[in-house]
Amino acid sequence: MGRNNSMITHPIEPVFDKDSRILILGSFPSVKSREEGFFYGHPQNRFWKVTAGVFNEDTPGTVADKKAFLLRNHIALWDVIGSCEISGSSDSSIRNVTANDISLILNTADIQKIYLNGQKAFQLYKRYMLPVIGREGIYLPSTSPANAAWSIEKLKAEWKVITS
Repeated sequence: MGRNNSMITHPIEPVFDKDSRILILGSFPSVKSREEGFFYGHPQNRFWKVTAGVFNEDTPGTVADKKAFLLRNHIALWDVIGSCEISGSSDSSIRNVTANDISLILNTADIQKIYLNGQKAFQLYKRYMLPVIGREGIYLPSTSPANAAWSIEKLKAEWKVITS
């Protein structure tokens, strides 16, 4: 199995409703997110700051606030991977991927665009989901703290596309 990787199943339910119009997919929840039981739980991850910023809203703090923010702005949120072997939170260690089935979201909501948060999510989407659903995904630079080359302002400028 390699460097202490263990098989982990995605523990967080997708957030969406019939009014969701865009779908944002990450790769797989970090250790911190898995502990918190919600997406982008690591305080250094800039997802909530960036998305709130492009919608001119305050950054949501609680899980309830985050869910309300997503639904209010017609955003569905989940990850590409349903289960995998992963060492800690390292995207580069991901192996033996099983993709999530996003058909429930696509069959419930009129999703106009699918965005991928980061290179790993984009690569995994192209490999595992595109052949199944036949819909192109749009790459966005990762909000992860590992993507230190991108400032909050630079990320907001790129992520602004989700509001159109």
